[in-house]
Amino acid sequence: SEHIPCLKTRQEGMRPHFEQSHQIHPSAEDYLETILMLSQRMGKVRSIDVVNELGFTKASVSIAMKKLRENGYIAVDGEGNLTLLEPGLEIAQRIYSRHQLLTHFFVQLGVDEQTAAEDACKAEHILSEQTLEKIRESALRNDAAHPQAK
Repeated sequence: SEHIPCLKTRQEGMRPHFEQSHQIHPSAEDYLETILMLSQRMGKVRSIDVVNELGFTKASVSIAMKKLRENGYIAVDGEGNLTLLEPGLEIAQRIYSRHQLLTHFFVQLGVDEQTAAEDACKAEHILSEQTLEKIRESALRNDAAHPQAK
C-alpha cells in the first residue's frame, strides 16, 4: 500500500518549526519524509511536487523549504530540484522506517490500514528508540508466527 504523507493529515496552519539545537520539529521531519518518498517515486522533486502531494499552498511549502535549506537539510539547484543532504536524508529515512514499522504493527493488531497509517504519523515522532525496538521485536515475532498474514 502507498504511504500517505503525514503532513497531509495535519492542518495547513501548522508551520514547520526549526529549533537551534539538533532537535527538529515533527512537521519538518514530515517535509523531509515527503521529499524522500517523492524522490523514490519520481526521481527529481521540486517544491511544486511537495505542494501537489500535501495540498498546501505554495507559500507554506516555500517557507518550509527555505528553512530546511538554511538549516542544511536540503539543497536546491538552479532548476528548483530538491536534494536531501546527509542530515536531512538520515532524518527522512529514520522517520519513514519508523512509519512503516508502526503502520505494520498497528495493522497486525487489527487496526485498519488507513487508521494505522494516520496513527503512525502521530507516534513516529514521539516514541523512544527503546519502545520502537520492542515494537520491532514483537512485529517480527508475530510475522514469524503468522507468515501468511503478511
